[in-house]
Amino acid sequence: MLSTMQDVPLTVTRILRHGMTVHGKSQITTWTGEDGPRRRSFAEVGARATRLASALRDELGVADDERVATLMWNNSDHVEIYLAIPSMGAILHTLNIRLPVDQLVWIVNHAADRVVVVNGSLLPLLAPLLPHLPTIEHVIVSGPGDRTLLEGRSGFQVHEYEELLAAALPSYDWPELDERAAAAMCYTSGTTGDPKGVLFSHRSIYLHSMQINTVESMGLTNSDTSLVVVPQFHVNSWGLPHAAFMSGVNMLMPDRFLQAAPLADMIEREKPTHAAAVPTIWQALLAEVTARPRDLSSMKRVTIGGSACPPALMRAYDKLGVRLDHAWGMTETSPVGTVAHPPAGLTAEEEFEYRVTQGRLPAGVEARLAGPEGGFLPWDNESAGELEVRGPWVAAAYYGGAAGEPFRPEDRFSPDGWLRTGDVGVISPDGYLTLTDRAKDVIKSGGEWISSVELENVLMAHPAVAEAAVVAVPDEKWGERPLATVVFKDGESADFATLKGFLAEKIAKWQLPERWTVADAVPKTSVGKFDKKVIRGRYADGELDVTEV
Repeated sequence: MLSTMQDVPLTVTRILRHGMTVHGKSQITTWTGEDGPRRRSFAEVGARATRLASALRDELGVADDERVATLMWNNSDHVEIYLAIPSMGAILHTLNIRLPVDQLVWIVNHAADRVVVVNGSLLPLLAPLLPHLPTIEHVIVSGPGDRTLLEGRSGFQVHEYEELLAAALPSYDWPELDERAAAAMCYTSGTTGDPKGVLFSHRSIYLHSMQINTVESMGLTNSDTSLVVVPQFHVNSWGLPHAAFMSGVNMLMPDRFLQAAPLADMIEREKPTHAAAVPTIWQALLAEVTARPRDLSSMKRVTIGGSACPPALMRAYDKLGVRLDHAWGMTETSPVGTVAHPPAGLTAEEEFEYRVTQGRLPAGVEARLAGPEGGFLPWDNESAGELEVRGPWVAAAYYGGAAGEPFRPEDRFSPDGWLRTGDVGVISPDGYLTLTDRAKDVIKSGGEWISSVELENVLMAHPAVAEAAVVAVPDEKWGERPLATVVFKDGESADFATLKGFLAEKIAKWQLPERWTVADAVPKTSVGKFDKKVIRGRYADGELDVTEV
C-alpha cells in the first residue's frame, strides 16, 4: 500500500527559493581586505543566482547535465554559482586550487568542463593551463585580477561575471528536476592513482543539508554567523553553503584571506558564532592570538575535521572559551558523517573522552567494521577494523568509468555496495566512532597494529612540539616500525630521548618509535592533511636525517 503523501522532489532549487524568500534578510559577508567587508542578503544572492542561470542558458548555451567548473575562493559570488548551476539542471564542478597542475588538467579534461568561472586573483593559475584544456569554451572572470593573462590565447571566449549578470533577464523558469539527478561533482585528491569523481545528487545534498542543521551535527540557526573557512572547492565546503541557505545561517566568507592574522581580525570584527576548518588552520590561529591577542569570545563552536584533531589543541581552545567539535567525513560521504557531541549528564572530563572521538553516527549513516581476517566486528569500543558505511548521502560508485559508466573499485566498495572508507577504528555500543588510523598508514609491527594517529596526538601535547607525523618504515625484525617526524615551536626544542620518555607515559613501550627526525614543517595535501607518503618517500630515498633512540 502506498502512502497518501505528496511526492515533492528534494532539489537544490527548493533550497534556493526558500533561502531567498523565507530567509531573505540573512547575509553573506565577504572579506575583501583593505576595501572592507562586502555584504549581500540572501534575497540579493538569490536574485543574482537567477540572473546567472539566465546568462548561462541564454548567452553561453549551457545545457542540462553540462559541467560548469569553478576556480574560486569562498565568497558570495561562489555561493550564487553553488545555487544557480544545479538549479538550472547543469552540474557544478568545483576545482581544488591546491592540486598539482597536472591533476587539475586531468580533472577538467576528464569532466569535460565547457565553462569555467574564475576569480581574477587566480588567473595566474588558470591561464597557463588553458592550452591543455580543449573542452573549455568560455572563461568567466569574477573580481579584480590581471585580464591581460588571457590575451592572445585562442579557443575560448572571455566574459565578465558582473556584465553577464547585468545583461541577463531577472527571471528564470526553473525546471522541475529529478531529485536523483546529479547536482555537483568533486574529485578526490588523488593521493594514490588518478583522482576519482564523485557526483552528488540533488536528493543527497538536500538530505545532507538537513542533517547538518540538526543538533546532532552543527545545529546552527538564523541567529548564528558561520565563518566558512573550509574551502568551497573542497566537498561542497562541508555542505555549509547549502545548509546555511536552507536555515538562514549568516555566512562570513574569507575569500583569499586564509592566513591566521586576517582570520583573527575578521573574527574580532565580524563576531561569528561558529566556524569550520581543518586542524592546521586552528593551530596557526592559536599561535597568532597567543602572540597578538584578539577577541575570539563570539565564536562559541568550531567544527573541526579533515584529519584527527590533537586533544591538546582542544584543551587550548577550551581555555579561550571556544569549543572544538570533532567531526569525520570524506568526499564520498558528502562529507559529514559524524560529529562528536557527548551524551548528556557528564562532567567536563567525562565529556572530553567523547569529544576526542570522531563522533556519533547520525540517523542516515549506517556503519560496520570489517575485521582484518574477514567478517565484521562488534561495536565494543575495542575491536578495530576498517570502517564501511552506507546511507543516502554516501557514494555508491565513482564517475567516469568505461564509456562514461559509473565504476566501483573492489578496494573501495564491498560486494554488497558499502563504501570502504580506508579508515581503521572502533565503535562504541552507543555509536561513537574512534578512528585509530588510515588503513594505509597503520603501522603493522610484529603482527600487531600501531596507531600513528595516537602517537601523533600524544607528541603534539608536548609543550615544545608544534606538529608531529608518524609513518611506518621497513624493519628487518618487525616488518614495520614507526618513524616520528617532529616540528618544534619557534624558539623551542627537546631531545629525542625526552620526547620518547614523554610518549612512554601514555603509550605501550613496544609501540614507541626508535627512529626520529626533525622538519621545518610536515608536508600536507591539498586539503591540509599530513601527506605521509611524502615522508615515506623521503625516508626511502635517504633524504631524512634520522636519529635512532
